Parts: sequence; structure tokens; C-alpha cells
Amino acid sequence: MVSITQYNLDKIENLLEELGYKVRYEKGNFRTGACVIQNSKVIVVNKFSNLEIKINSLIQLIGDFELQKEDMEEKQWVFYKSLLKTND
Repeated sequence: MVSITQYNLDKIENLLEELGYKVRYEKGNFRTGACVIQNSKVIVVNKFSNLEIKINSLIQLIGDFELQKEDMEEKQWVFYKSLLKTND
């Protein structure tokens, strides 16, 4: 389980950045904490969501990606796999 800290949110953002995604924090009427804009590499997170919702929403999105070990550095792969275990 990933603890709900700003540090872990930063690690998730770094993982997404390495995968080519840009994370933006915007205000709006979101049903969830985050969404991917029309299959682009931009993820919009509701800036008014609390830290737990931001982290859990990004983990849920990451779980929907089909990633391979070759897509990232070893350290990021280990972190990615730990996020998937959280989502089970």
C-alpha cells in the first residue's frame, strides 16, 4: 500500500512524466480526481481534490495503462509494480 504523502504523489507524477504524460491540476466539475484528455498524454487532476483522492485517481489511471518493463527504468518499474499491488 502506498502511503498518502506529498512525496508519493511526486513519485507518481515523476513516473507519469517518464512515460511521456503531463499532469495538470485544474479546477472543474470532475466526477473523479483525474482523467486523460481524449487519448492525449495529458492527465488533468481536480486541484480541489484532497491528497488521497489525487493519489488514488492517478494510481487507478496508471493501472489502465499497458506498460512493459522496457518502458521505464528499473527503479520506476519496481515502483509501478508496487502501485499495481495497491490497486488490487
